[in-house]
Amino acid sequence: MVKTKSFLQKFYVGLIFTILYAPIAVLIVCSFNASKARTIWGGFTLDWYVQLFQNEAVIDAVKTSLMLTTSAALIATLLGTFACIGMTVMSKRSQAVIGTVTNIPMLNADIVTGIAIMLLFVRFMNLGYTSMLIGHVTLGIPYVILNVNPRLRSASKTTYEAALDLGAGPVYAFIKVVLPELMPGIMAGFLMAFTISLDDFIITYFTKGAGINTISTMLYQEVRRGINPEMYAMSTLLFLAILLILFVVNRIGAKQDEMKVY
Repeated sequence: MVKTKSFLQKFYVGLIFTILYAPIAVLIVCSFNASKARTIWGGFTLDWYVQLFQNEAVIDAVKTSLMLTTSAALIATLLGTFACIGMTVMSKRSQAVIGTVTNIPMLNADIVTGIAIMLLFVRFMNLGYTSMLIGHVTLGIPYVILNVNPRLRSASKTTYEAALDLGAGPVYAFIKVVLPELMPGIMAGFLMAFTISLDDFIITYFTKGAGINTISTMLYQEVRRGINPEMYAMSTLLFLAILLILFVVNRIGAKQDEMKVY
């Protein structure tokens, strides 16, 4: 009975991971397929990767996306972290209200948020890179708060107070005592904001100006006229880059936990 239960648990987990990663595996295989037809294997090739780096339009879209998502994630992480710190001095009722308001953008449909931001920007400014950046920052802040706030609540207040009693200034005590405890939550919030921003299409589509393309908008244009295999190569490289970043962050977090134990 125990063996059967263990087998069913492993089978269920394996099935979930198969559903999650089978499409990505197909994408990676297609990026090395010499044939443009997805159902026909034409042999192994690296031509799509070579053509990817020779396509200036794709390179410009990737540069714009990376610059946009990195900037938006950094700003959202900074604003979200300070928002969490500010919430600690509020009453529990105020914290509950702000927490509820913060969750609305995550539960709200992206198309509603995108159209609302577009209407606001059209009224006060021209659509362009700045409007896209503001839209992506607005999108990322709730996810940063979602990751940092629980970490801040579980952080020990006595160590911060002890640092103040020993003569450290508030800023120095925050940087040396509180910030290291919050860093795992901050990094998780940054990575989530980065991923959400890189993946977003709706808000980008409604806030971008003419002549500006990101990865998501370029893929949308490709789908309308047929996806070029260069997009498979680009998606594979992005997946491997995100996987590498997650591996490095997890390794750093594991080492920090080991240092705390010892």
